[in-house]
Amino acid sequence: VQLQASGGGLVEAGGSWRLSCAVSGCTLSRYDMGWYRQPPGKQRDLVARISKEGRTNYADSLKGRFTASRDDAKNTVYLQMNSLIPDDTAVYYCKGRYSDLTGRRYDYWGQGTQVTVSS
Repeated sequence: VQLQASGGGLVEAGGSWRLSCAVSGCTLSRYDMGWYRQPPGKQRDLVARISKEGRTNYADSLKGRFTASRDDAKNTVYLQMNSLIPDDTAVYYCKGRYSDLTGRRYDYWGQGTQVTVSS
């Protein structure tokens, strides 16, 4: 299973940006997906989750600005980011989670993509 996050770049505060996470080596529809971010010098934190069924949940501080979506036919997950602020500057990672019939979970991470928001 491989995850490739892409779309990072430099964006002005107040702008919008979209990240993609291409998944290969598996059937995406069987995976719960997540977006995480790691600001400089800080820990990696959850941004959003999107379940196999398409249910989403977000970090409280990001609700209303960020939207996760998925296109299983394209094996791709997206993160739409609006009203960006400098504090959104971080390396963004996607994660896939597969749960087998016993409940055991297998996590797979992408390599991260840098988003820099200028003030």
